[in-house]
Amino acid sequence: MEVKMESVETLLGSQMSKTAQLNSSTERALEDAVLSPRFYTTNFAEIDRVKIDSLRREWDALMVEYEADTNNDHFQRPADMDKDYSKVDPELYDEFVDFLISSITSEFSGCILYAEIKRKVKNEDMRTLFGYMARDESRHAGFINQWLKDFGIGIDLGFLAKTKKYTYFKPKFIYYATYLSEKIGYARYITIFRQIERKPELRFHPIFLWFEKWCNDEFRHGESFALIMRANPKLLTGINKYWIRFFILAVYATMYVRDHSRPQLYKALQISPADYDRQVLQITNEITKQVFPVTLNLDDPRFYQGLERMLALFIRMEAVKKQSTWFKKIHVAWLGAQVGIEFIRVYFLPVNDNALPSSVRMVPTW
Repeated sequence: MEVKMESVETLLGSQMSKTAQLNSSTERALEDAVLSPRFYTTNFAEIDRVKIDSLRREWDALMVEYEADTNNDHFQRPADMDKDYSKVDPELYDEFVDFLISSITSEFSGCILYAEIKRKVKNEDMRTLFGYMARDESRHAGFINQWLKDFGIGIDLGFLAKTKKYTYFKPKFIYYATYLSEKIGYARYITIFRQIERKPELRFHPIFLWFEKWCNDEFRHGESFALIMRANPKLLTGINKYWIRFFILAVYATMYVRDHSRPQLYKALQISPADYDRQVLQITNEITKQVFPVTLNLDDPRFYQGLERMLALFIRMEAVKKQSTWFKKIHVAWLGAQVGIEFIRVYFLPVNDNALPSSVRMVPTW
């Protein structure tokens, strides 16, 4: 089954700048800070060897869903929404724009990785899957860019693809991290959507209207990685259990720190960053029991205490970075080491062991 990739190529071509002149928004998307979304590359030959025969029925059913493409015409800005929607609260402006830029960078990161996998592998199952997911992510990135234009902002996605630093991840790390990212993306979108559904007056921008169907794309992408891992159980046993714990904590901690950098955004949604993250992590934890042999114990008060200490250290690091003292780099490095120590402390907290079912296919219920 061949998946057409014109949407990805069009997105790249339409955004590519011949002069490669950087605007401030593209520069922000190019940042490689610890908490910034990254671009990835991997071992394509290893992905080419992935077998999913033991779960063929579930796999084929999922591919039928992708082929149906129920969101084919969803990510379009309607003609009756052609006015300027950039007039948000001045206190909220910078954080909302940062949210959009971070989101488009994350979506485009997935688009680039998935399209590259499709291009470089011969395994038809993998080519089909990653072609579908690249299609979806290119729509998401292009859709966000449509709304960014209201703010006088345009992310040069073609230039970003050629210039941003790429991080190498083994395929199994791609599976763990991307499965988590897609599922946590679902949890984030549905939590915001339900909050605004209960209180429509909180919708300060139209983009939130798209979050329900958007989160279903994220959920389906996560299901794809779940099937890959369950069809290859060695990815879930032995030393890999410790890698899974690492990636769960890394993704959770990154989200917690990043969300607390946007207090006005969550104030506008009438939910604190801490409460929002607790809801999102609870949903994600329940979902990941589907495939991961362990989940973090969110009921252990030491878990959130550790996240709070990491957050405080990151806040101090950001303050130090703005200073002009000669020992700034040393101070930042020292604080970074303390973050690492705190991460290790939380990593070794007791976790929950999960009894994995032999066959399960989740559907979004939140």
